Amino acid sequence: MITTCSCVRLRRRQLLSHLSRLSRLSCLSCLVLLTLCVLLFFKYSYIIESLPPLAALDDIQMFQKYNISCSDIYDMDPVEVGKSLIIRRKQVVEDADESLVNVTSNCPLFIKSRGYDDVCVSEEERDFPLAYSMVVHKSAWMVERLLKVLYSPGNIYCVHYDQKSSAQFIAAIEGLARCLPNVFIASKRESVYYASISRLKADLNCLSDLLGSQVKWKYVINLCGQDFPLRSNKELVSELKKLNGANMLESSRPSEQKKKRFTFRHELRDASFEYKKLPVKTEQMKTPPPHGIEIFSGNAYFVLSRDFVVHMDSSAVVKDFLAWSEDTYSPDEHFWATLVRLPGVPGEVPRSQPDVTDLKSKTRLVKWHYLEDSLYPPCSGQHVRSVCIYGAAEMRWLLNYGHWFANKFDPKVDPIIIQCLEEKLEENQKSFQSAACRKGKPT
Repeated sequence: MITTCSCVRLRRRQLLSHLSRLSRLSCLSCLVLLTLCVLLFFKYSYIIESLPPLAALDDIQMFQKYNISCSDIYDMDPVEVGKSLIIRRKQVVEDADESLVNVTSNCPLFIKSRGYDDVCVSEEERDFPLAYSMVVHKSAWMVERLLKVLYSPGNIYCVHYDQKSSAQFIAAIEGLARCLPNVFIASKRESVYYASISRLKADLNCLSDLLGSQVKWKYVINLCGQDFPLRSNKELVSELKKLNGANMLESSRPSEQKKKRFTFRHELRDASFEYKKLPVKTEQMKTPPPHGIEIFSGNAYFVLSRDFVVHMDSSAVVKDFLAWSEDTYSPDEHFWATLVRLPGVPGEVPRSQPDVTDLKSKTRLVKWHYLEDSLYPPCSGQHVRSVCIYGAAEMRWLLNYGHWFANKFDPKVDPIIIQCLEEKLEENQKSFQSAACRKGKPT
């Protein structure tokens, strides 16, 4: 007869034996799972290696986008415009230059995620390439967004960054040029100071490089970092073909106040505020312009034919006029306006013709504070030095006024107007596309 103690000892031995078997099975399972994991790791490690770095993946959402109806903004829907004002009241954080540096470190990812490989080009655009001179110094993502809206694989883009720009900004811009084959950095760069000859030389450096490129562009357009187009590439090509070789820029007879800018010598001196240096008027009178040139006034922005730029590049008169302009105030605001009036230049604007004001020239739409209500509606954004930084409520007016570009835009003032112009211009470009258009892919 088995005693109670014997029974307990037997059950204990049986339990220990069972646990031992489970333990051996558990270890065996662990070994099998571990072996499978190692094999899977080596088998699929090439997939992990081929993926973009995590930092780049994090940057797929490359800049802040807002949930808003741009078609309603265009239609001036009060609810949606009000929504844009609420967004503006919040502190808008500017997208960091560093994130553009990160994403352009992987060019295939950047090109794919931003759609540079999905640009449809019409035959008309292929036969009429454009060139751009982009003089920039800050806000790398704003530069990229400007470039993206204008981008066509047949065009050529020269980017001049200010030598004083931050290291991160420069790295971001160089990343753009590295990823996009038809975007390049100006071979010679200036430290650009407001209203000085350096701003003009920055454009001239790009123009020289563009003439040396293999792309036989038809027209060149200059831009700054706070410009934005109001027409798609297809629309711009159609408009520029109508010029038939003429140039488009402001060119007016200067006021007595503006004449002081080039009748007196100016010196670049240190400034105690944001510009760091400014040309300051002296009491020394300048000699008259060389070759009996009559000075006209305008602004820094131009749309110039290739023939005009070729002529300018080889003209001794132009070189003498440039040297004479070195010590004037804001020479870019009389240099181009004067050159297009010179007799015999390609696309000449005869001196006898009336003034070409900024409202007649389609190159740039700028809204001045002191002309609001009389010439155009009030600024819905903010004013900086009497110039309007546009707000979302001006979208319809901007697109319908008739100009090709506008200035100024700033995502810190109103990000919605930029987002909605991007959306509208993309719609316009796609509306022109036909089954015959080809997709141009950066390589």
